[in-house]
Amino acid sequence: MGRGKLRIYLGAAPGVGKTYAMLSEAHRRVERGTDCVIAFVEHHSRPRTKALLAGLEQVPRRTVEHRGAVLTEMDVDAVLDRCPAVALVDELAHTNAPGSRNTKRWQDVEDLLAAGIDVVSTVNIQHLESLGDVVEAITGVPQQETVPDETVRRADQIELVDMSPEALRRRMAHGNIYAPDEVDAALSDYFRPGNLTALRELALLWTADRVDEYLQQYRRDHSVSTIWGSRERIVVGLTGGCEGRTLIRRAARLAEKGAGGEVLAVYVARGDGLTSASPKELALQRTLVEDLGGTFHHVIGDDVPAALLEFARAHNATQIVLGASRRKSWQYVFGPGVSGTVARDSGPDLDVHIVTHDAVGRGRGLPTARRARLGRARSAWGWGVGVPGPCLLTWVVSDLGAGAGLGPGLANDMLFLTLTVAAALLGGLFPALASAAVGSLLLNWYFTPPTRTWTIADPENMAAIAVFFAVAASVASVVDVATRRTHQAARLRAESEILSFLAGSVLRGDTTLDGLLQGVRETFAMESVALLERPDDRAPWTCAAHAGPGRPPSRPEDADVDMPVGDHLALALTGRVLPAEDRRVLGAFAAQAAVVLDRQRLVGQAEEARGLAEGNKIRTALLAAVSHDLRTPLAAIKAAVSSLRSDDVEWSDEDRADLLEGIEDGADRLDHLVGNLLDMSRLQTGTVTPLLRVTDLDEVVPMALGGVPEGSVDLDVPESLPMVDVDRGLLERAVANLVENAVKYAPARSRVLVSASAHADRVELRVIDRGPGVPDEAKERIFAPFQRYGDAPRGAGVGLGLAVARGFAEAMHGTLTAEDTPGGGLTMVLTLRAATARTADARTAGRDSAGPRPLQKAGPS
Repeated sequence: MGRGKLRIYLGAAPGVGKTYAMLSEAHRRVERGTDCVIAFVEHHSRPRTKALLAGLEQVPRRTVEHRGAVLTEMDVDAVLDRCPAVALVDELAHTNAPGSRNTKRWQDVEDLLAAGIDVVSTVNIQHLESLGDVVEAITGVPQQETVPDETVRRADQIELVDMSPEALRRRMAHGNIYAPDEVDAALSDYFRPGNLTALRELALLWTADRVDEYLQQYRRDHSVSTIWGSRERIVVGLTGGCEGRTLIRRAARLAEKGAGGEVLAVYVARGDGLTSASPKELALQRTLVEDLGGTFHHVIGDDVPAALLEFARAHNATQIVLGASRRKSWQYVFGPGVSGTVARDSGPDLDVHIVTHDAVGRGRGLPTARRARLGRARSAWGWGVGVPGPCLLTWVVSDLGAGAGLGPGLANDMLFLTLTVAAALLGGLFPALASAAVGSLLLNWYFTPPTRTWTIADPENMAAIAVFFAVAASVASVVDVATRRTHQAARLRAESEILSFLAGSVLRGDTTLDGLLQGVRETFAMESVALLERPDDRAPWTCAAHAGPGRPPSRPEDADVDMPVGDHLALALTGRVLPAEDRRVLGAFAAQAAVVLDRQRLVGQAEEARGLAEGNKIRTALLAAVSHDLRTPLAAIKAAVSSLRSDDVEWSDEDRADLLEGIEDGADRLDHLVGNLLDMSRLQTGTVTPLLRVTDLDEVVPMALGGVPEGSVDLDVPESLPMVDVDRGLLERAVANLVENAVKYAPARSRVLVSASAHADRVELRVIDRGPGVPDEAKERIFAPFQRYGDAPRGAGVGLGLAVARGFAEAMHGTLTAEDTPGGGLTMVLTLRAATARTADARTAGRDSAGPRPLQKAGPS
């Protein structure tokens, strides 16, 4: 049976007609033959609403007494037993009386939906949890009863029951909502025109958002790419520059001009990662757009205009706000730029606003990512050697080098070439090109005849300078390419090492999900990392795992970086925006996180399967035990009772006593078997909750010997032993099972010894018999349920005594093991945790004597 469907009638205020509309819908459904019942409807003595109850089946309510008052609530169990097709449940946000099945009525509705029953319900806008503070600010009345927004959003249908404030106040004045003596107070307080108008606006806007979700889902399902201008959505294109804040504010002003306008700020990062913006500036812009009620989005695209237009059309936007280009005038020869391209390709259904700002025409500067590859220090050294270096060399050669034979001419151009190569090695391409240009100019001015002029008389000198510049530029280009290749190789090597380690650890099963997320956090230096999932597109996101301080984001869109893994799983990182080149590795981490999550769940399912298999084994053994071991004493009891009731035989008093003794023995055996079965069942289901108390062994152990024949056990439990932390009942039961098992297998006229001794912070209780013993390979197997050594039990039993004893010992944080008895036999060693030294000292101080007791013969307890 599938989940039922929920239909909600949403109103702005009491009295707009939600219940009336719900009952009218019920009558229409009943006329169509639908099995529809009233689970709970409150008519508030309104005549027209009360009249609609006629002709509809009502499930009887449940009566609850609370503080002397008799209250009626919806009887959820009765509705589930009735199991109609549709149930009407009024007042979704209602709080149930104490003692009800659920605390809130919306939880009752969830139970009905889970049972496959369709539900029609009602709720007012002021009861939505997210709007509680807003409604209180408007009306001055705090809302005591609320319903989670997500519960209402998940409804399959939401119908707004709307009414103008004037009409609602007229209905109030006519006595159709409240009693006449309450009308004046209501009209002057909660039902003021301003309050009703504000509540109506809240209801309309909230419903519009829900309708928009339906519209977006429809567009996705039907692959609608054209823009439907149902409401104003304004996309702001950000570059990471300071002008972004101006664009966001302008877009917010445009959105305010149209009711229900929405602002979506989007930053498009290139796929090559060469133009990553300032994370700090993007964080400021994200905060600003969220403060203004918009949303921030971060997408990757090599073609920025195409990515921006694709995003706008996917979100059904109607306008795009872009900043005027920061490029210099001469740079337009390379193309119209992002703003011009978007305006050209936007089409007739998408308006583009190009906003001027202070940075227009100032240029973009060099890509920061290129300089960052060599480091700021190396770049500074490259510019220092490439530009001032040739000037200093010119001064040295011109003024100080005459005595050394260095004068005008091109013989020393190799010195300038050396500086250019040095600038390329230190700072890369641009410092080297600048050095080559400066060196060429200086060679022409100072060392090419005629000197001190820009004229070159000898064509060979002109060729020499041209060759010099070409060689310098070529060397600088080669050095720059080599540097970039080295950087790429180092990065690829690092990526390969990370991916290799990640894949190996995941395949070996060494990495947990928390450990993997912590590795992501450390690798990318993020504040926190979370793995979010949801079962379907309409369900809210939940956090499957989280690493780092603070709370994880509630949605992937709230994080600085989100990496989707399929349709319903996403990796969300907070701390900074990652460049595009890092997202390749992040994608591998995300995929591996999904694998680890699936593996953990498969391991959990395998554990559950093993538990079910073990339970099936126990049930099979239990059936075998019931079919044999339990039927044997029952057969004996049945035979004895039948004999006693027989009128054909005249039993003597001695015979009658023997039969009654047989009945009593059979009942005792049954009681023992059933007790062990129940104990084993409690252990298997994990319902054994020990009540640990400080206890003396010599107070508990003698009480466990009542089920064995008198004179079959010797007891040696010194009074000087430390006290132990145990549950008295569990310890008595465990010791009784051990002693009964030892007596069962002990030779005739051989006594079982029960002794105790202290060892450091533990106390050992030993149950020693002289029976046949157990081989080493079977010492663990005898503790399994329904296992009896040799499958040839002596006396009655289903093989649960030792299993129950070990289970009780472990529940008390102790252990139970089997050892060989010197000289033959088996020794059961029960190790218990000793109480604190302070408690033991207090116990010892209160005793009259602390000497060991001699061996005692156990008698009946």
